[in-house]
Amino acid sequence: MAKLIPAAERIQRARALIQKARELPIPADGGKYDFSYIAQVKDLLRQARELVIFIQHSAGASTDIKADAALIKQEADQADKEILH
Repeated sequence: MAKLIPAAERIQRARALIQKARELPIPADGGKYDFSYIAQVKDLLRQARELVIFIQHSAGASTDIKADAALIKQEADQADKEILH
């Protein structure tokens, strides 16, 4: 059975994934339009969003944690725009 991860740790992991997507090196041959690079960035940002998706709907999470989860979604969207567009 899967181990439950506390909401605060999920938020930390999501921020780490977003940072990892930002630090991913741009390939020299295809630039930021390389399909492999785009797929890696999209996958990291998807993982970050999925970590926090259910925090807003949980009854045990505080309003601060729920606000941080919503902020993670915005940060992931912003990172997507900054990195790929």
